[in-house]
Amino acid sequence: MGILSEPYRTVQVRFDEDLCFAQIHRPQANNAIDDTLIAELTQVLARCEDAAKIVVLEGLPEVFCSGADFQQIQARHASGAAQEQDPGPLYDLWHQLAAGPYLTIAHVRGRANAGGIGFVAACDMVLSDEKATYSLSELLFGLMPACVMPFLIRRMGYAKANYLTLLTQPIAARQALEWGLVDAVEDNSENLLRKHLLRLRRLNKQALVRYKRYALSLDDSLSAARPLALAANREVFADPQNVEKIARYVSTGRFPWEAA
Repeated sequence: MGILSEPYRTVQVRFDEDLCFAQIHRPQANNAIDDTLIAELTQVLARCEDAAKIVVLEGLPEVFCSGADFQQIQARHASGAAQEQDPGPLYDLWHQLAAGPYLTIAHVRGRANAGGIGFVAACDMVLSDEKATYSLSELLFGLMPACVMPFLIRRMGYAKANYLTLLTQPIAARQALEWGLVDAVEDNSENLLRKHLLRLRRLNKQALVRYKRYALSLDDSLSAARPLALAANREVFADPQNVEKIARYVSTGRFPWEAA
């Protein structure tokens, strides 16, 4: 079973020798991303630099990650602090998944939406349950997946990343596989993960670190895109109309196009 790590509020962590399982665990918030989750996962990855060769990122069976925590955004808006949101730590967390000295695997079950796609696209490998779905819903609220896009384009290309953004509609796991967002799909994703780990655990960590360093040197797009992504994110969240749409959705459950 491995060794359970010290408790976190938003993530459950287990180490099995040089393997780390990190599960996003906010069932009361639909596995949404808040400041605490970002901080805690950043701490976990920092620990994994020396302690792990492979990091498996998981969610709950019904939802991998639903994206930004609208409750937290609404609370900031109500307190007059809506413009203080800093997208930098989340972008840097995804960059660490992509560039860190370990192999990262996203094991996706259930729904991956918005910022959840950022976690998916940042990982080295994506293993999916047959019933998982993938979507970017940001444009429905006047927002955009600004910080997700550099990682998504790197994984599946501009055309498909653009289409998924504009579509705002979930796609099935098999479609995500065809488009390059997902690497492998199986009805029993736990078994799929197990088979991959049996092979991947044979790899030498030093070889993995050298390979990832080399591969990233061939493409510095993630670092180059950071200032543009953060600026675009701040712009849409600083628009009071967008924040009002989010607050209304949290309060009433109605989407922006639905009558009051």
